[in-house]
Parts: sequence; C-alpha cells; structure tokens
Amino acid sequence: MDLSIVDLAPIPEDGTATEAFVNTVERAQHAEALGYSRFWVAEHHDFTDRLASTTPEVLIPHIAAKTDEIRVGSGTVLLNHYSPYKVAESFGVLDALAPDRIDLGLGRATGNPVSDRALQEDRSQQRRSDDHAEKIDEVAAHLYDGFDDEHPFDDLSIARSRDSVPDVWVLGSSPSSAAIAGELGLRYCFASFIRPGPAVSAFETYRDRFEPSQYGAGPEEPTGALAVNVTCAATDEEAARRRATAEASRQRLQRGELDKPPIRSADKAIEELGRVPEPTPTPIEPGEWPRQISGSPSTVRELLETMTDQVGVDEVVIQNQIADPDNVLESHDLLADAFDLTPR
Repeated sequence: MDLSIVDLAPIPEDGTATEAFVNTVERAQHAEALGYSRFWVAEHHDFTDRLASTTPEVLIPHIAAKTDEIRVGSGTVLLNHYSPYKVAESFGVLDALAPDRIDLGLGRATGNPVSDRALQEDRSQQRRSDDHAEKIDEVAAHLYDGFDDEHPFDDLSIARSRDSVPDVWVLGSSPSSAAIAGELGLRYCFASFIRPGPAVSAFETYRDRFEPSQYGAGPEEPTGALAVNVTCAATDEEAARRRATAEASRQRLQRGELDKPPIRSADKAIEELGRVPEPTPTPIEPGEWPRQISGSPSTVRELLETMTDQVGVDEVVIQNQIADPDNVLESHDLLADAFDLTPR
C-alpha cells in the first residue's frame, strides 16, 4: 500500500503562519525521507488562528523547493471560488518549477459566508451550484490541450515544463463527486474524514461511470485513493488519547463553536470531551467507519487494509489533528514502519 499525507499547516501555540510553514516543510521532508508518495496541502479560509494553509498554489512551490522527489500538490483547490483558467495557469507554472512532481486536487466547499463572498469574482450574481463538473473539465482541458478546434479557449496557452503535466485529481466525499471523476476520466480521492458513510458506494459509482479522458487528462483505468484521519502511537490506548484533539474539534464544528480558541493539547481535548476516547474497534464494517481512526501500528494497518479492501484502492492519504508536532512526526514514523515504506 502507498501512503501519502495531506497537511493543514496548524498554527503552533503562540506562533504565527511563519512557524506553521516551517513545521509543514519539516513534515514534508520527513515524509519524503520515510518513503511517502505525496504531500498535499489543504485550502481553508478564515481559520488563521489555527490553520495557515489558505493558498496551496503559494505553499506548494516552497515545499517542492525544499524537497527532491516526493510529489507535492493541493488537497484541495476549492474550485467554486476561482477561474478554471487561472488555476490551470498556476499549476502549469508549478509543473514548470517542479516537473513531474505536481498534483492538482480539485474540490469545492462553502465556509464562512463572509469569506465565501470575499472570494467571489462577481458579487452581483448568484453562483451556479451545478457547474462543478464543467469547471473541473475546463481546468483539465487547459492543461491537457483538450479543447475542440472551434472552442473559444483553444488558442490559449499555459506556461509549463517540456515533458510533464500535473496529475489532476477530483477530491470529494459523496457519490456525486465520484461520478464527476469517473465521467471525466480523472483520478479520485474520497475524504472519509468528512463523510465516511458513502465511501463504498462512491467508489462503486466512480468505477461504474469511469471512461478514460478523451484528451488524456487521466489514467486509462480507475485510479483512486482514500483520505483518512489517522492517529498512530505505540499502543491503542495512547493513540486513542491523542485522537481526543480530533474528536473535540469535530464536536465543536458540529455545535458551530468556531469562535473558540483552538485545542492545543490532548489533555485539554479530554477535559472538553469529559472522557478519554475509546480505541478504534476492529474490524469495521462498510458504512460504519468512524471519522477518525487510531491505534498501534498493527491496529492501524489492519484498519486501513480493511478500509482499502472495502473500496478497492491501494493508496491512503493520511490526515490528522494531533496536537503535539512531535507526536505527528512519530505517527508518520510508525505508519511508515507498519506499511514497510522504502526510505529515500
């Protein structure tokens, strides 16, 4: 199994985005040395008291310049906010800066209404909610010269490297995003840490709808990955304790308590939860996955092998909300050992 990472660039206690990005680069370099396949950075807006990853297209070249071989990309670009042409231009330049190492993950999300409005190009019009597939296709067509001769964009060009093009991924957490990925013939990553229930049906939809891209923007066969919130520690019990940060943060989100200071330690998370989380049980059945899993290396390996077998993929993108930065690196170390990754 291949392992990859999606990073949120959390702001350390009493720190700024500067320190957050130093830590992100350290995690990317550490992941590369351990043998992880990709290192993606997220896009979140208006959470800058806790998360610094707002602009993947700016952070990606910095990480690529500080690493040598690992693929670097977006997990995800929120395409509902942007022009497909500008996204394609940005990632064409990234590919020129780091040829054959760039992943372009495309998704959509709504957040704070004020930040959503501030990101709008034209505030006089209501955004269309049904144009996501069209916009993804347009990004891919710009990058892969996919427009018909009669299309008004056919003569537009993208700055790029000589021999490579970014790998385009559709990221989502529903069968609808899977259908888009399949119909456009693109790679698909399902975010089980957002909505784990439909994972199996989403990948079934992806495979049922898959048709290779007519202009070569994707693979010849369905190619997918599963994004999972994972906390790994020496024992199941210690991993569950560290998972408390993710659980408490999720409960705050469900209650709409986004104005509270971020939770920066497992002890504070346990105090807020009023309990220490129970270890993740094994096995887990389709449709009954938790949003976060935890365990010792052997337990996590069993869990992830079960989950990937159920959806039929062989790559996991690791996300976590572990409070202590050293514990994050330890978790990545233990996972690399558990899955026999080949160090670079």
